[in-house]
Parts: sequence; structure tokens; C-alpha cells
Amino acid sequence: MAENRASVYAAGPPGGFPEGVPCWVDAQLPDVNAGRRFYGELFGWTFEGRPEGQGDSVWARLDGEPVAALAHKTDGRMPTVWTVYFATPDAESTARRIQASGGQVVMAPLPVDGLGTGALAADPEGAVFGLWQPGSHPGFGVRHRPGAFAWAQLYARDTEAANTFYGNLFHAALFGPGAAPDFGRAPVGDVFPEVMPPHFLVHFGVEDCEAAIGAVSRLGGRLQAGPFTASYGTVAVVTDSQGASFALLQR
Repeated sequence: MAENRASVYAAGPPGGFPEGVPCWVDAQLPDVNAGRRFYGELFGWTFEGRPEGQGDSVWARLDGEPVAALAHKTDGRMPTVWTVYFATPDAESTARRIQASGGQVVMAPLPVDGLGTGALAADPEGAVFGLWQPGSHPGFGVRHRPGAFAWAQLYARDTEAANTFYGNLFHAALFGPGAAPDFGRAPVGDVFPEVMPPHFLVHFGVEDCEAAIGAVSRLGGRLQAGPFTASYGTVAVVTDSQGASFALLQR
């Protein structure tokens, strides 16, 4: 599992992202080829076969630029899920700070073939997220446009506690001068049943939310919630044809 996850943490042009900025997303899927068909049709992604030594994964590209990765889920007990990764200049140091603040390190920082160093962590409420310390691949080649990453929303039980935890961890990105974060926090009950555990929801941009919902349905996915109006746009929560949840965001 660790090697498989680490193989798809990042891809993109040089330059990198500031600490605490979402810089990459990946999906763990039972069937990567089915994922290619679904997301290729939905977002116009093309796919690049796995680089040497990187396991059963593919990188998704939009107009030639890297936007995400799809990986084969090797353990059926693990969730079919999209994960967001936050940039860090020092994954080891950030992992220690997470533990000191009441979070957990799910997968310790692991170097990945010169691409960088990746880790998985969970906040004090159990919401899982990734860390990426860039090497040759810093992250997204394009974002904030239809078909690419647009936002990450944390659905938490205690948003004040979440603001404290992430504010301490990624203060400059969230609250520093000129901060323009792609990361919001909201109560679980705003969108989901109260029994839903805290989690991150990856948002991809679309030009027309209603049309994109129709495309999801035609491709074998389903609508979970919405569309509804949020402070950052019109949102619909959907699942793909294998059950991985994500959101469509029309700015």
C-alpha cells in the first residue's frame, strides 16, 4: 500500500507550491482502466502510462499538463477514495508537528524515485490527507480551470478545532498576508448525514454543473448531494462509477 500510494503523489512543472497549498490529488481505484474511461470522458483527461518503477498507476493530463493520478487499490479493505496532498518543504518536520498537535502519521515520509517525498496523515478527528515534499515533480501543472483541481473542502465535526489544527500547521497558506487558500472547512452536517466521518472532498472545476451531473450519471456515477451554493461557487457532490466521492465546482 505504501509503495503504491507513494508512486502517485506528484507530477508537474518546476516551481513548486508554498507550504500548505494543495498541490496534488490521487484516486485509489479497484479498476484503473475503468477510472480512465470515466474521468477521460468526464473531464477530457488523457493518461500517461506509469513511469518505470512506479507501480500500477497512471498520470492524468489536461491539455498535456498533469492534473491527477489514478492508482490500483491493492487492498480491498481500504476505501475507494480521492486524496488531497499539501505541499511541504520538509515532510519529516511536518509529520512531527502533526503528531505533536494530536494528529497521526498514517504512512511515514517515503522518498519516491527522485520525484520527492510523500506521506499520509490524519488530523485529530481522523480526516486523512497527504503531504508532498517536491523533488523533480512539485505538483499540478494546471489548476483552477474546468477539468482540473479547484478546491479542497474539509467536512469536520468541530470546525473551530480544525481551524486551530490546520492554522497552526499551514498558517501562512490559510491566514497569512495575501493568502488565497484552496482549502475550506465546514461542518459535516452541512452536506452529509451526521454519521458521516470527517473527511476531505476534492473539487474539480466544471463549466456547467448541471451538465456535468448528467455526464456523471451517464458514465455510471451518481449524485450524492446538491447542487448547492457555497461561498466559492455552485457545488455538486458525486461518486464515480467505482464509488469514489468528489465534487463538481462551477465558479
